[in-house]
Amino acid sequence: MISGSDKFFVEKELSWLSFNERVLQEASDASVPVVERVRFLGIYSNNMDEFFRVRVAAVRRRLQLGSFTTTLEKDRHLLQKIQTKVLLLQEKFDAIYAELMRELVRCNIFLVNELQLTHSHSQWLKKHFRDNLKQHFAPLIINNQQNLPKLLRDDTTYLAVSLNSEHKRQYALIEVPTKNVPRFIALPPEQTKRKKYLILLDNVIRHCVHELFSPFFDYSNIEVYSMKITRDAEFDLNTELEHSQLEKISLALKQRLTAEPVRLVYDREMPEHMLTMLKDRLGISGTECLVPGGRYHSFKDFIGFPNPGRKHLEHPKLKALKNPFFYNSVNKFDALRRQDILLYYPYHRFSHLTELLRQAAYDPAVRFIKINVYRVAKHSQIMHSLMEAVKNGKKVTAVIELAARFDEQANIEWSRRLSEAGVRVHHGIPSLKIHAKMCLIGREEAEGMRLYAHIGTGNFNESTARIYTDFALFTAHPEIGAEVEQVFELIEHPYRRYHFNQLLVSPYNVRQKIDMLLDHEIAMAQAGQTAAVTLKVNNLVDMALIDRLYEASAAGVNIRLMVRGMCALIPGIKGISDNIRVYSVVDRFLEHARVMHFHHSGENKVFITSADWMTRNLDERIEVGTQILDEQLKQTILDILAIQFSDNTKNRIINQDQTNPYHPRGNKRKVRSQLAILDYLQNREKTLAAAIAPMDEDVESGYRRALEPVIAADGQGGMPINCQEKAS
Repeated sequence: MISGSDKFFVEKELSWLSFNERVLQEASDASVPVVERVRFLGIYSNNMDEFFRVRVAAVRRRLQLGSFTTTLEKDRHLLQKIQTKVLLLQEKFDAIYAELMRELVRCNIFLVNELQLTHSHSQWLKKHFRDNLKQHFAPLIINNQQNLPKLLRDDTTYLAVSLNSEHKRQYALIEVPTKNVPRFIALPPEQTKRKKYLILLDNVIRHCVHELFSPFFDYSNIEVYSMKITRDAEFDLNTELEHSQLEKISLALKQRLTAEPVRLVYDREMPEHMLTMLKDRLGISGTECLVPGGRYHSFKDFIGFPNPGRKHLEHPKLKALKNPFFYNSVNKFDALRRQDILLYYPYHRFSHLTELLRQAAYDPAVRFIKINVYRVAKHSQIMHSLMEAVKNGKKVTAVIELAARFDEQANIEWSRRLSEAGVRVHHGIPSLKIHAKMCLIGREEAEGMRLYAHIGTGNFNESTARIYTDFALFTAHPEIGAEVEQVFELIEHPYRRYHFNQLLVSPYNVRQKIDMLLDHEIAMAQAGQTAAVTLKVNNLVDMALIDRLYEASAAGVNIRLMVRGMCALIPGIKGISDNIRVYSVVDRFLEHARVMHFHHSGENKVFITSADWMTRNLDERIEVGTQILDEQLKQTILDILAIQFSDNTKNRIINQDQTNPYHPRGNKRKVRSQLAILDYLQNREKTLAAAIAPMDEDVESGYRRALEPVIAADGQGGMPINCQEKAS
């Protein structure tokens, strides 16, 4: 064990910044359509907001509460490194933004500011402001009696205004509203329709600012600069017994609204007198909270940057695939009685799941539905089906996690709506978040009660399923169904003892099972046999498991890691991690699936799970994973992993220096894994669809025969030749 030495681990906060730098790389990649590049700036900015709200806030909280000198010194040094890296990334961000604005102009798209308006645009905007926008603004006039931090919204852009006269300054703040008003406003065409003009709402306000102040204030000139604060997103839950979990979360949300700022982002051109006023009124004294930036903030709105130009300026829409077993079965339960079904979003239609639940809501044979809810879409068809099921006499249980960060209020509202509809709502175990992605449907059939289970790596969310890659297993396997039912019982009765053979359930057996699987690989390597581990996760920061990977590497186990976000493991350390290679794919879809593959003497044990390799996921949450038992579904996952590791277009190498170099292509064919996987799955589903007819006689053998020509894999999963050709 080497966990006592920090030199073998990257601080997770710095690793996270390295991940967000990979997002920024996409914004600077000239091969990406320009509108998509602008949207990546929005994704980067949104990520950075959350980084300060959660991770930087946690470090500052440790500093405030800490008592050990060594820990305090370490955290102070970490904050300094964070600040240095953030400022460096901000400079890159500003340079990429300027480059993209020039690129948009070359595409006849002009994002103008208030100083670049033509006379006709100026007049049109003033009228538009008076008629449509003015009613949304009520400036906050700053005085000495206010508690300013309590009056400001988190992660909202404000325009700081200084009304200057000969003898005094009057300060004010104008909130830039984006909920009821679009952040980007299209200006009418001039001369030619080829040129498209957009203006940010911030600049509309600047252009019309006198409309707000001149009727009530005397001033000789006015200064306007942007700023934004970010608050600590953590909150304390009241532990008094008389409060329900729902009441505790509701009260804690109010606490978050007034939490102290952890960051002030401001226009670097802001005059010193205005910055001094803001620092003083917001109680910000340390330089670690100050981030000078460009003219605009709340760049997360750029995620929705419009495309007023030609279609090639953004990614073409990809049509989700139909799973032939689900699609060709009028009754979806018939399909699941025949075989396990694996979907991989967003390549497959999420509507297969929503249709299954819609049918379950009124199928006379269905007796009960149980589901875990962590994050759902704003207008969720799944939640609607649960409420409809109650009307049809089904017993419906929804385990809703109220502490899903930033979705707390939405989950409170869903809890109330479901309860009012008659759904039995449970909020889980107070000390453990419920992060599992499970659904269980009980159906009375000729042989008795049959259980249909769903275990996935992603949320039951129609919106994110369009952009997050996630696996979802649908199965009528009796042992898996029985164990999923046990997990639901565990959530309601955590004091009872449960045993899981098929499922990986945090915090009960995951560490032990991973240790056993790693022990086997280590023993095989020491015996000179083939030993390999492939892992795909969002985050790898659990020190104990990293130690085990180091131990396995030192024993000669070949380890491949695909880590989207934080990675505290350092590859390539002589004698410790020589046999570990770490990669990260960042492309148009967000890589979200969690998969484990252990060679296991040729058995190729493959698991999908809701858990990352983080201490919180393994010890402080209910997480559920399952082994993939169907050999062809297992091979499909191995093939997909192989395609991802062969990516030489969007694949970065995680190295010791955290510099994110791209995977070298050399003289190999160009492989862009997310598109190659689509080709692979299209071919797979086409072949399966052609095999539906013979499956009437022999479902299982027909299914396997159908897949044989599609898959060309080596021992650890390979890439079909046709996918490589189409990706080139």
